[in-house]
Amino acid sequence: MNKKNSSYIGISLIILIFGIIFIPKIVDRIGSDDIVETDRLNVKRANGDNSEVGYVEQYGKNKRVPDFQFINQDGDTISNEDYLGKVYVVEFFFSTCPSICPIMNANLINVQKEFKGNDDFGIASFTIDPEHDTPEVLKEYKEGHGISNKNWNFLTGDREKIYKVANSGFGIFADKDQTVPGGFAHSGLFALIDQEGFIRSRNDQYGNPIIYYRGSIDPENSITEGEEKAEIEELIADIKTLLK
Repeated sequence: MNKKNSSYIGISLIILIFGIIFIPKIVDRIGSDDIVETDRLNVKRANGDNSEVGYVEQYGKNKRVPDFQFINQDGDTISNEDYLGKVYVVEFFFSTCPSICPIMNANLINVQKEFKGNDDFGIASFTIDPEHDTPEVLKEYKEGHGISNKNWNFLTGDREKIYKVANSGFGIFADKDQTVPGGFAHSGLFALIDQEGFIRSRNDQYGNPIIYYRGSIDPENSITEGEEKAEIEELIADIKTLLK
């Protein structure tokens, strides 16, 4: 028997041993649902009556909100520490957005109404077009939309710092893109933050955190108007749970 044939036999034996040892284990994991979907935004969401709000983890630890400090619509400096002790929602938008932002903020206005007069609830809206969205523009935007919650801050500042908070801090995509309406690409996602500054969310049917709440109809993610409404209702329910 030549060396080449011996090598083939050796490789075949390794493959056979691997199959005997590991394939039954893989089959068992599939049968017990240990192997799950990894696309968190497209999996089936938990039932609406599931009020459990779990921690979102990163690198094996509960994920905290990134540190931030920007200027709000009144010219005041607002940081993540100003929200400690409050349950709040985070979004990234811009005032001249012709597509999903009006839907997102209409949904957040409805969320705001559910917690009218509750000083322990707030919203942080970061503009991704700070060159246009000055404090004066954002103040006009807030007043023009009839937003009354004093803890709803519209934040502006250095564009690179805002994008770092969005993309690296929250994992919510935002960037300039002249090929899309309005010139900025971003998602219609909301993040829910608890009183201690941890990101919270519901779990999918496999027990994995969904992480975000979709705040607008998004054809790319196949979200319908009914699904959007259901997710806003889930967001409201989860805020109430955390406020307890």
